[in-house]
Amino acid sequence: MMPRMPYLLLALFCVCCGVADAAPRQPAQAYMTLIIDDLGQNVERDQRVLALPGPVTLAIMPDTPHATEFARQGHKAGKTVILHMPMDPATGPYAWHPGTPLPELSRRLDTALAKVPYAAGLNNHMGSRMTAQREPMAWLMNELQRRDLVFVDSRTSAATVAAAEAQAIGLAQVSRDVFLDDVRTTEAIAGQLRLGIEMARQNGSAVLIGHPYPQTLEVLEREMPRLASQGIKVIDLLQMIAERSNQATPAHGRQGRYANRQDRQSKGITPSTWER
Repeated sequence: MMPRMPYLLLALFCVCCGVADAAPRQPAQAYMTLIIDDLGQNVERDQRVLALPGPVTLAIMPDTPHATEFARQGHKAGKTVILHMPMDPATGPYAWHPGTPLPELSRRLDTALAKVPYAAGLNNHMGSRMTAQREPMAWLMNELQRRDLVFVDSRTSAATVAAAEAQAIGLAQVSRDVFLDDVRTTEAIAGQLRLGIEMARQNGSAVLIGHPYPQTLEVLEREMPRLASQGIKVIDLLQMIAERSNQATPAHGRQGRYANRQDRQSKGITPSTWER
């Protein structure tokens, strides 16, 4: 018979091992991708974004006075350029609206891409109503696949089906995790950046979207050089897509699959109170 004391030590060892195995493990590396939207409107602010350190993605609106020139500058500087595509409730000559015939949506996409050369893909500008429309989103994802472009779901509404439609056909895509500047104060923006840092540490990655507001640029100019010392590696959008392997994060779906609108409704999840 085993002596009592060794048996107790063995039992304690097994319990401790079980606790250790059950404890959450921090990812080996914390990655962050930063996208700046609404570019092409103001030369001074665009240049400040271009000067930010690291692989910042430039999301350029097609209906802005400097869209084409800035897309060329960004590409020459080695930045990833994407089309910031207006979608309902956005307005203007390029905007997509529910009920618009697909040939007209196609024409608007063509003209928008022509205005933003070197675009590696697109993300939606506003779009809380448009990204909830399954048929045009499915068409868009197939069209992006045909053109070898990627998609970023800005997730301006909880009702979006865009990322789910992209994932369904294997289109290279990723979804936004944190908006930096819903509240335009340096204190609030710094807080959102800290949220992104914590999310990257917990989950391994975080995708942040901001805008070229003076307050946002002030925070990013101050804080981005400090990210490496905080264990955060800023990576290019295309690297982030590869890192996530087209999988949804726990905040956006289950077991790597994006939750679609029907899934959310069946679970009693309503659209977010803040939509764009």
